[in-house]
Amino acid sequence: MEVLISGSSGFIGSALASYLQDQEHSVTRLIRRQGVSQPHQIGWVPETGEIDTDRLPNLDAVVHLAGENISAGRWTANRKHTLRSSRGPATRLLTATLAKLDNRPSVFAGASAFGYYGNRADEILTEHSSSGNDFLADVTREWEEATTPASDAGIRVVNMRFGLVFDGQGGALPRMARPFKLGFGGKIAAGKQYMSWITLGDTLRAILHILNNESLTGPLNVSAPGAVTNAEFTKTIARVLSRPSLFPVPGFGLKIMFGELADSILASARMDPTKLVSSGFEFHHPDLESALRSIFGKK
Repeated sequence: MEVLISGSSGFIGSALASYLQDQEHSVTRLIRRQGVSQPHQIGWVPETGEIDTDRLPNLDAVVHLAGENISAGRWTANRKHTLRSSRGPATRLLTATLAKLDNRPSVFAGASAFGYYGNRADEILTEHSSSGNDFLADVTREWEEATTPASDAGIRVVNMRFGLVFDGQGGALPRMARPFKLGFGGKIAAGKQYMSWITLGDTLRAILHILNNESLTGPLNVSAPGAVTNAEFTKTIARVLSRPSLFPVPGFGLKIMFGELADSILASARMDPTKLVSSGFEFHHPDLESALRSIFGKK
């Protein structure tokens, strides 16, 4: 396939580009700057509505992963504006551009996230579950709705609602593991909040599965079937790393440190990958302990 990837310098995007190339697919990167002249790179500037469409190859698929990091800092008014504008408006620009092409890609796989569901305690969340009503849920809902120009043009659209993507070299897991390695790990608040997760390897395989499987469309939970509570995660990572887990982090402490961002850290999302499993996808790491042992090289 000829695949266009946005966000190709990010944690998932860089790994996906290498993975697809290893599978003998051709990758073109959508780069956030003007005047890109290198082969297999296309420039775009979402803030000004510019995309260098004259250099677009005939695409089979688009994987849209671009978006500002949700957890990079406190959610000030300016930061919230940046988070919102880097998702919905940028996605609408890209999908509207693709919709106008004479040779449209057959599939658009766009990033979304478990934040769509908001804080839902122990409710099992399938793709049919309703959206939450907090800031992150609003942003994620707008993100998904911005793919409408592509679907209206007959492009198959999949909204990939990612869980926490675990890998030893990037993403959230190294930061989460650091206090445990130092002997100061512990659960967050009461530890009852559910964490939906998936390994990076299974994420890459799932994305390629989505591109190849014409039956998949609309929202799709991209997470392992073994969602765990934060308390379960704490016990598991401590056991895998052979470290104690005696130092809980109080919820009020997180709110003092991170402000409104703490609400997303404390939110509970128990996603079930119903559609992904039903389509025949098989996880290499469906349970947390085997995943963490593989990531950290522990037998």
